[in-house]
Amino acid sequence: MEKLKVASLFCGCGGTDVGLRGNFDFLGRHYDSNSMEIVYANDIDDNACSIFRENFNIAPDNRDIRDVKSEELPEFDILTGGFPCQSFSIIAQNPKRLGVKDERGKLFFEMCRILRERQPKCFIAENVKGILTANKKSAFPLIIKEFEESGYDVQYRILNAAAYGVPQKRERVIMVGFRKDLGIHFEFPDAEIENEENYLPLRKVVEKQVDEKYFFSERAVAGMMRKRESMNKGRAQDMDKPCNTVGAHLAKVSLNSTDPVLMEGSRYRRFTPREVARIQSFPDEFTLVGSESAQYRALGNAIPPVMFWHVAKAVSERLQGV
Repeated sequence: MEKLKVASLFCGCGGTDVGLRGNFDFLGRHYDSNSMEIVYANDIDDNACSIFRENFNIAPDNRDIRDVKSEELPEFDILTGGFPCQSFSIIAQNPKRLGVKDERGKLFFEMCRILRERQPKCFIAENVKGILTANKKSAFPLIIKEFEESGYDVQYRILNAAAYGVPQKRERVIMVGFRKDLGIHFEFPDAEIENEENYLPLRKVVEKQVDEKYFFSERAVAGMMRKRESMNKGRAQDMDKPCNTVGAHLAKVSLNSTDPVLMEGSRYRRFTPREVARIQSFPDEFTLVGSESAQYRALGNAIPPVMFWHVAKAVSERLQGV
């Protein structure tokens, strides 16, 4: 079957696109090809684009999406986009969540613009769970309405990456829309792991030895311990359970935050970039380039490839013969 052509907006370092393409290995399992190819990618972050280019041999268009005319995109069947989520995250309380009132929160309109003007067969969008309650629960219905009025039958669901074989508890809202004239009813893939006790543990992706630079100083640990009871800090992870959600600011992680850290013996440390990549379910052959700070940011913003592979597989199966 001819490969489905994908235009990837807000592509970041390519978590979405690893999952879409398939044909990769993670923790001893092979994830088959989804018969998709990336024909266009766009992201405004230069560092993320560098990682993407290294792994996909495609130079992403790094203009602001608002400056990109829809006719500039090549032919494509599927439009994907994890439109910027900072405005909708429950973590982003300072400033208070602005949702669609924030300029970044309006970028999903650009995705709708391209959908209306190009009318691909399908779109797949992703965002944080906080989008459901943003602006006193008024933002999400607006987003779904805009997608529907762009010409698509839309389904959405909250997916937990851990239920699909990712060693991380990461809940995301996935929205899938098929062009109305196709008459396709989409059903999301069932969870692969129903029982939380069977989720993949963090232990499977942690390195046995890491450089001393990843360990926190005795002074930092002492400062955290003084505040621990009152501030609930020092979020050392249970190695026998999936990791808590890794974020984009892991380069600046501290013990006086809610970020996940590791405790080895009596010592605390942060994750290495490769460990973060594995926690996100990137295959080990995925190349990381640029500064560690840029790698942490790109990986923390990414969509877990393994989770997205399951969605892409279901989409590909529905589009066969269309």
